[in-house]
Amino acid sequence: MLLRNITLQDFGAYRGKQFLDLTTTPGKPIVLIGGLNGCGKTTLLDAIQLVLYGARARCSGRGSRPYESYLRESINRQADPAAGAGISLEFSITVDGEERIYKLHRSWKVSGKTLNEFTSVFINDKIDFVAGQNWPDYVEDLLPLEVASLFFFDGEKIESLADPDRAANVIESAVQSLLGVSTIEQLRSDLLGLQRRHKLSNEDQKVIDHIHELQASYADAEDQVDVAYQKKGQKQAELDGAKNKLAEADHAFETEGGDLYRRQTALETERKEVGKQLAATQDALRHKVAAGPLPLLLLGTQITAVQEQAERERTTAADSQVVDVLDQRDQWIMELLTDALPKKDRDAIAKQLDDDRKNRRNNSSAERTLNFSDGALSKISALSELLEHERARAKEVLAQAAKQAKRLESIDRLLGSVPDEEAITKRLQQRDRAMREAAMLEAEVNAAAEHYAANLQRQERLKNELERAHQGRVRSIEKAEDSARLITYTNRSRDTLDKFGDALLKRHINRLEVAVLDSLTRLMRKSGLIRNLQIDTDKFRLTLIGDDGEPIDPGRLSAGERQLLAISLLWGLARVAGNWLPSVIDTPLGRLDSKHREHLVDRYFPHASHQVLLLSTDEEIDEPLLTRLKPSIAHMYTLVHDDQEFTTSVEPGYWWTGGTSHVA
Repeated sequence: MLLRNITLQDFGAYRGKQFLDLTTTPGKPIVLIGGLNGCGKTTLLDAIQLVLYGARARCSGRGSRPYESYLRESINRQADPAAGAGISLEFSITVDGEERIYKLHRSWKVSGKTLNEFTSVFINDKIDFVAGQNWPDYVEDLLPLEVASLFFFDGEKIESLADPDRAANVIESAVQSLLGVSTIEQLRSDLLGLQRRHKLSNEDQKVIDHIHELQASYADAEDQVDVAYQKKGQKQAELDGAKNKLAEADHAFETEGGDLYRRQTALETERKEVGKQLAATQDALRHKVAAGPLPLLLLGTQITAVQEQAERERTTAADSQVVDVLDQRDQWIMELLTDALPKKDRDAIAKQLDDDRKNRRNNSSAERTLNFSDGALSKISALSELLEHERARAKEVLAQAAKQAKRLESIDRLLGSVPDEEAITKRLQQRDRAMREAAMLEAEVNAAAEHYAANLQRQERLKNELERAHQGRVRSIEKAEDSARLITYTNRSRDTLDKFGDALLKRHINRLEVAVLDSLTRLMRKSGLIRNLQIDTDKFRLTLIGDDGEPIDPGRLSAGERQLLAISLLWGLARVAGNWLPSVIDTPLGRLDSKHREHLVDRYFPHASHQVLLLSTDEEIDEPLLTRLKPSIAHMYTLVHDDQEFTTSVEPGYWWTGGTSHVA
């Protein structure tokens, strides 16, 4: 098998159409594809498996998600989901000495809530509808999925194959499918089928008639299962249509004001309540707030003037009392200064004291227009504080009234938008009819599903009865001479096949031991670490033998050595099988030191297969390793990622090659 080219259309990070020529020639089996982490190397490996195996593909990016969800998320985020994504893979296979060129195209797109997938197959440039419709079975004949997993792998993740149990499963699967051992078991099953068919022709007529009746009933049960399945699907389609109609009716009902129509009574009740609250607030404004001292705020200027006059009169009264006291004090001061100061100084001081008393007498003689009592000023101040409190209270009540009025206005607008009862009633009736129809169809779908399940149970029961009847028939005809002879010969043949199968298995295991050990010896830096290895033909467990002749626990190996052991196992399987499949290796040198990397580059990659696709970072196949690998390279590509658009494109050439797409 040879991969010729692959085209990605808006798949994953790959935007638009990206094409890679994968053809190789003798002596140049390698296609080197470089990309930094996150650029789409693993996506490219997933694309090859996805286009070949569809829902059964073991894509690393899928996880446990349903296949449909994985396909939806695999459409490039910049692309139109209605246009979808696609993968085309062209490969060739030689059958009976003739080369056949296959072009497999798988695409998918989103239509509403539905995802549609399409598969087409061209053989030698002619479309093959039979192959396209039966591709899952067809590809198993070309490249079984279990076999492909041994050739399409992640270089870092295969380290798990170093585990004896995991390796045993891989060895058993490869030996059975890749090396043809399973054919022996198929022959044994065919001989058993021959025995059963021969026994049927020699059965007692009564037993034969019973078996025929069971076969007819089983065939009828199969037909009934098909009919029930189709009916279930038909009812499900009708239910989906009814749900769409219900959604449309719901949308029309809401668009024409259905929600307001349902809320009309509640809105009217709320309007009455808000109206009562507003009336109560307005009543409080009139009879509680406005009926108190609040109107005195209109006399704010006058009250302020009265308060200022009261303050002045209080000050004037105080000054009048002080002047008399000052006369006596000044006379006493001057008597004290008679002997202490000259007359000139005493006269100056006396003049200053006299001026001070005159000013105070002038102030105390100011006109007292209102003649307030002593406590008048405190009463006027208390009135001012009361009026400020009433002002704040009035603002609060007015704000509450404004809020209630605004809510009342909003409710009135909503009530004004309530649709006409006759028009909305029509929409409501349409909606109710759609709901009844959907409920009826849902019940029919459930009934159809139960009917289908019952037919499946009947089919399974008849199948078991038919099997028991066949088993009883086998026991009853063993007395017949022809049947006994046939059973004898077929049993001998099956025994012979058992022996041949054991011999074939041992031969393959011996060849595999030699091939894996040789591969490991070529790749390992520590040449004396592993002297031999053995594979158990019963449980297919791999045992490593050290230089001292004792088994080596794989856990003692480093991560890089375990990776080399896993690669040697896969390489050995490929060599024993004849290297007829391409190898696709993602992250080939992840955990290896420089010496092991050189061994892989020099001894493994150029000889792993007739076609080797390496998906590498710049730190794996770096410039020195590229120089060593270049004579074996047919094509080189670089995956260039746009960090702004989050998309990847394929460019010819590799780092340090100046963009050259082909290497001489």
